[in-house]
Amino acid sequence: MPRIFTALDIGSSTVRVLVAQINAGERPQILGTGVAQTQGMRRGVVADIEDVAKSIEAAVRAAQAISGITVTSVFVGVNGVHLQAQESRGVIAVARADKEITEADVTRAVHAAEMVNLPPNREIIEVIARTFNIDDERGIKNPVGMNGIRLEVNGLLIVGSTPFLRNLTKAIEKAKLDIRDLIPGPMAAAEPVLTKRQKELGVMALDIGAETTGLAVFEEGEITQVQILPIGSAHITNDLAIGLRTDLDTAEKIKIRYGTCLPDAVRKNETIDLSELGMGEAIHVRRQEVAEIIGCRMKEILELANQELEKINRKGFLPAGAVLVGGGAKMPGLVELGRQVLMLPVKVGYPSELQGLVDQVADPGFAKVVGLITYPSVSGKESAQGGGENIGFGKMKRKVAKLFKSMLP
Repeated sequence: MPRIFTALDIGSSTVRVLVAQINAGERPQILGTGVAQTQGMRRGVVADIEDVAKSIEAAVRAAQAISGITVTSVFVGVNGVHLQAQESRGVIAVARADKEITEADVTRAVHAAEMVNLPPNREIIEVIARTFNIDDERGIKNPVGMNGIRLEVNGLLIVGSTPFLRNLTKAIEKAKLDIRDLIPGPMAAAEPVLTKRQKELGVMALDIGAETTGLAVFEEGEITQVQILPIGSAHITNDLAIGLRTDLDTAEKIKIRYGTCLPDAVRKNETIDLSELGMGEAIHVRRQEVAEIIGCRMKEILELANQELEKINRKGFLPAGAVLVGGGAKMPGLVELGRQVLMLPVKVGYPSELQGLVDQVADPGFAKVVGLITYPSVSGKESAQGGGENIGFGKMKRKVAKLFKSMLP
C-alpha cells in the first residue's frame, strides 16, 4: 500500500516542506514541495515561536497546493549549534539458555547505551547502534542468530538542548502539525547524496546553510562524527555589507549574481555597478574584492570542518572525499577551494534515486528535506499522514526496534 510522508526542514533562512509517496521496492515519488522565508530563527535555534509557526504554515500551504495532500504530521530535521555527538556503550548478558542472540537482546543493549548521565537541559535525539561485540569478537554488524554470553553495542548518541527541542515542538504544534519523528539535520542531509560505497570508503557530507554548517563523517559504513559549526553563508552577506559599505539586501544580490570563492578567477579590472542592483547612486566596486571577501569566509568554514576531521584523525584521509550540500554549496569556485583546503576530492551533492517532481528538488539546498523521507528509520514507518501515535517531545527516538532495523545491511 502506498505511504505518504511529509518532511519539514526549518533552516535559519528558509523553511522547506516536501510531500512524497513511497511504495515498497520503489524510489520515493515527489508529490510536491513548499518553500517559505524563515522568520524567528537564529543560528538554527527558535527565537520566536509565533514567527516560526507562521513560516511553517506558509511552506505547508505551498506544498499542499502542489501535491493535493492535506498535511497533518511531519518528520522534522533538527538543526542548530546545540546538537552534539557522544560515544556510548551498552553491555548486557544474553538472555536465552542456549546463548543465541535475539532482537530482544539487541534492544536491551541499545537501551543500556542510552543510560548515560546528561545535564538536565540535554536530551537524546538519536541513538545509533554502530557495531556490536560478542564476548571477544568485535566489529559485528548484525549479531542476531549468533551465540555468545556477553553482548556489547558501540553506540553514538546525538544529543540536543531540551529548551530548544521544546520550543521547536511548540512552534510546529502551533502550526497545527503533529511530529512523527525528529531526525538530526546533518545525518538527514547526507542520506540522499552519499552512496553505500562512499560510506564504506570514508566520506564527509558538509551541509552549508545560512547561519550554520552541519557535517557528518562516515567510515566503514558507520557514522563517526556529527557536528554543527556556528557559521554559514549568511555570514558572507554580512561581510560583504560591511566590506563594501552597502545594505544587506544589496550585499545578498552581489553574492548571488557576482559571487565566487576564487579571486584569481576574476579579471583585475572587472567592476560591479551597484546602481544596477537597486542602489540609487552609481557606485562601482571591484569584483575581485568581492571574491576575496567571499573566499576568506568560505575558507574559514572549510578550515573549521578540517578541525573536526583532525579530532578523529581523518584530516586529509577520507578516500571518498567531501560532498557539499545546502544553499551555500552552490557558490562558484567552492569545489576548487574545498580541494585546496580539505586536501580531499570534493563535489557538490544533488538528491538522487527519486521520481515524480524531481526538478523541484534537484538542488543541493533540498538535500536535507529529501533526506528526511529517505532516512533509514523513516522508510519502515506507517504512513506519516495516517493514524498512529504522535511521537511528541517526551518520546523522541525511544522506539529502539527501528534503530536496529536501520542498521541492518
